[in-house]
Amino acid sequence: MLIKVEKHLKVKIQNKISKNFIALLLSIFFSITANAQCAMCRAALESEGNTAKAKGINDGIVYLMVIPYVLVGLVFFAVYKMYQKKIKA
Repeated sequence: MLIKVEKHLKVKIQNKISKNFIALLLSIFFSITANAQCAMCRAALESEGNTAKAKGINDGIVYLMVIPYVLVGLVFFAVYKMYQKKIKA
């Protein structure tokens, strides 16, 4: 009886982790475009009137912002996979 309960809890935890991971991936890949400028960058770029340059700066800032989150996600994914191997063994 106790073994069945333990297996049921493990399956429940695995399902919850899987759903959370999928939700995280979806939120990363289908996020709304962000305008990530600091106040100084925005003021400098708006005064020039060059919108192409401002868009380029925005894209660069968002790109630099995403990289650490992707790396942390990969680390958590690796830990998750190791955890899954440990459970199966």
